[in-house]
Amino acid sequence: MTSRVSIELVPRSRSGLRAELAAVAAHLPGVDTVNVPDLTRFSTRSWQGCAFARPRYRAIPHIRAVDLNPREPLAMAAHLDEHGLDEVLIVSGDAPADMSARVYDVSTVEAIRRFARELPQVRVYAGLDPYRQSLARERDYLARKLDAGAIGFFTQPFFDLRLMQTYADLIPEGAQVWWGATSITEEPTLNYWRARNHAVFPRSFQPTLEWNRAFAAQVLAFAGERSQHAYFMPVRADIRGYLGGIV
Repeated sequence: MTSRVSIELVPRSRSGLRAELAAVAAHLPGVDTVNVPDLTRFSTRSWQGCAFARPRYRAIPHIRAVDLNPREPLAMAAHLDEHGLDEVLIVSGDAPADMSARVYDVSTVEAIRRFARELPQVRVYAGLDPYRQSLARERDYLARKLDAGAIGFFTQPFFDLRLMQTYADLIPEGAQVWWGATSITEEPTLNYWRARNHAVFPRSFQPTLEWNRAFAAQVLAFAGERSQHAYFMPVRADIRGYLGGIV
């Protein structure tokens, strides 16, 4: 399997997304895929944002399970087909803080099963979070997602190659994996990852661009050695400064 490289772009605005896509095209020749999160505070949904990346890039929208009305057709199905979007990442999705949007009691596993049944031509990825629960529980959760129809996983960003190796040994053979990394160059961002996501950092970690660039190169090599994939999530970092010369 040929390794792929994706960059995660947040659709804060359509003009901003176009500008970021242009920067990726100009400075990151190794990127062949774009993945777009679905954030309810922005007007552009993930599948709409992915359309801007086509046809230059393969594009993977994040789909929130809690948004899928079980009594209505999949709202994004026609858009996926129109723009040749044949991969999605199913995430659970948080309820809006002010309850301004309607959400449904739909689990990630149920959403994966529904996509596999109704859109069998679309390849479905699920999430892997090394920080939310024990190794055994996460392993079992991954197995349930594969049984429901997922073909592989996007990981939460890692910061430690040793933890990546531990999870690599747990993932069933044949599953496709997108190993993730993100840029942390400020103390508030570091504190967020520790407090909100309970992320694990090695003793050597430093919130510097140099450390993040070195780790990005290691993640890319780790994925390539296993014929798997890598994705990068730039946060408060210039795309070229973070990844230029690496991908």
